[in-house]
Amino acid sequence: MRNLLTAIVVIPLAGILILLAVANRTPVTLSLDPFTPDVSAYSIQLPLFLVILLAIMLGVIVGGIADWVRQGRYRREARHGRSEVRRLEKEAAELRRTSGNADNLPAPYMRGNGR
Repeated sequence: MRNLLTAIVVIPLAGILILLAVANRTPVTLSLDPFTPDVSAYSIQLPLFLVILLAIMLGVIVGGIADWVRQGRYRREARHGRSEVRRLEKEAAELRRTSGNADNLPAPYMRGNGR
């Protein structure tokens, strides 16, 4: 099922990218100097499709980094929660071990058992 969904997305996307590259082969000048764009010292000639694809890739990378930074608080809370669970599991195991009447204590929570 996953391979079918991948094919449904990847094949049309690859076709669109190929059509974009074939239709936009004309070289354009990308100037990095806004004050004197005619001087070729800070400019480069690239095919238009490459400029478009590089801009899209840069946008995806910058967006991914911004999203990763914004979610840092949630990753930190998850790490704290996992360490708290480990600490409490150790404490419960120690109480069960040192208790003389372990039959009255509740069963330990086991991850992945459906609860």
